Amino acid sequence: MTIPWEQLRFDENGLIPAVVQDAVSKEVLTLAYMNKESLQKSIETGETWFWSRSRQELWHKGATSGNTQRIVSLQYDCDGDALVVKVVPAGPACHKGVYSCFSDSLLADENEVPRTSDRFAILNELEQLIASREAERPEGSYTTYLFEKGVDKILKKVGEEAAEVIIAAKNRSHDELRYEASDLLFHLLVLLREQKLPLDDVLAELQKRR
Repeated sequence: MTIPWEQLRFDENGLIPAVVQDAVSKEVLTLAYMNKESLQKSIETGETWFWSRSRQELWHKGATSGNTQRIVSLQYDCDGDALVVKVVPAGPACHKGVYSCFSDSLLADENEVPRTSDRFAILNELEQLIASREAERPEGSYTTYLFEKGVDKILKKVGEEAAEVIIAAKNRSHDELRYEASDLLFHLLVLLREQKLPLDDVLAELQKRR
């Protein structure tokens, strides 16, 4: 691949900021910096390489921890002075062992912040939570248990919950159906994450069929 160097604007230190985003959940994982060499290596290897400003050296994300980031797309902005790198992460992005480096809030209570009126916003939140569970694997989490057991266990749960939905519908019970449909949607989102298929792709397919 030929890099359009003339379209990119590196700063006086030869660096350009790179926003790293989970290609599946769309969560912003970290902000790092690339120089020409690390950008070239990222494209050649298909995994993220950055320039460490503190150590003054190239570093391959995950070379030590194993938490690599497979690049799905790499875009530059209208001014050519910033990059967005969409990746499929193999573990936490943050050195603290958490899914995203942007885990702390400046707001005392984010629940007080007006949220979008989008009736499907909870699906976005749940998709991001499931992504963090896959990356961090917190002990005692049911979602962690599913990911560690693997795709066969997840598929079994999807099948079981689909059957429960059918039974609830046959019983004509709104309470039962609401509960079982919620379980089915949750396990389906876990399956999509395990398969690295974004929910957006499913929604796009529905839109296409429309």
